[in-house]
Amino acid sequence: MATLEKFARKIIENVSKVIVGKEDVIKKILAAMLSDGHVLLNDVPGVGKTMLARSLAASINLSFNRIQCTPDLLPSDVTGLNILDTKQNEFVFKKGPIFTDIILVDEINRATPRTQSALLQAMAEKQVTVDGVTYHLSPHFFVIATQNPIEFEGTFPLPEAQLDRFAICLSVGYPEKDQEIEMLKRLKKVHPIETIGPVCDVQELQQAKEEVKNVYVDESILDYIIRIVKRTRNHEDLALGASPRGAIALMQLSRAIAAMNGRNYVLPDDVKSIAIDVLAHRIILKPEARLMRKTKQDVLNEILQTEEAPVKGEA
Repeated sequence: MATLEKFARKIIENVSKVIVGKEDVIKKILAAMLSDGHVLLNDVPGVGKTMLARSLAASINLSFNRIQCTPDLLPSDVTGLNILDTKQNEFVFKKGPIFTDIILVDEINRATPRTQSALLQAMAEKQVTVDGVTYHLSPHFFVIATQNPIEFEGTFPLPEAQLDRFAICLSVGYPEKDQEIEMLKRLKKVHPIETIGPVCDVQELQQAKEEVKNVYVDESILDYIIRIVKRTRNHEDLALGASPRGAIALMQLSRAIAAMNGRNYVLPDDVKSIAIDVLAHRIILKPEARLMRKTKQDVLNEILQTEEAPVKGEA
């Protein structure tokens, strides 16, 4: 796991040249990428979500596209469409922006449900179907979607079925005072995104993904993950608990976190460190719990604190 730990450290340090003081967020996004998941960034404008996605792509020398979602965005604007080639007198498929390695879907909740659904097949199967023909996407296809949690006018909230497709939901958050001063210093002459280059290649990324698959998960850790997920399904404050897909994501991201920490086995602390980010967007509070000013994070913290963790989770 030393190779993967070094790989992760190089990327985190490189992205941190652009995004100041958010190493933990960068690490979790990289963990999602290494476990073939997708990320939803739920945060206010201007905190660096686009720059984070761009700098991650630049660090691994991957292609990058960005879609700005609006109510008039059509599914074909995302996937592509067949256009008549008058010279050859036949239809030719013109690929949409989804044909890339890393795609930033900005303000995804501003797109109509029809357009949002165009992403579902791509996220789940890494392929799209246009006019009955299936086209395969990049093997490293990775979605980073964003939405503004404050402004809801003119938006189309993501349904639970689509939220469940995201392995993890994160908030970048505002930087601390010292971090924001450092950010301003770095922007005096040229934006840092223009100066960073690749520190790893696609081959190293593929090797890292294979190493994550070899991380050992003890039976006691699997039991711990399922106990946490099942508690969300029968908790008195929750109307909807986490799905089996949530349990799978929690296991996969725990493996990635363990590998990035230099271990080839998962510990309960790896599960705890990522559990809220993996499960919070998959659960729904009951109205009475909201009236009591409880949050999803409060409920999950309670579950993590009361659910007994295994003493040993290694081989």
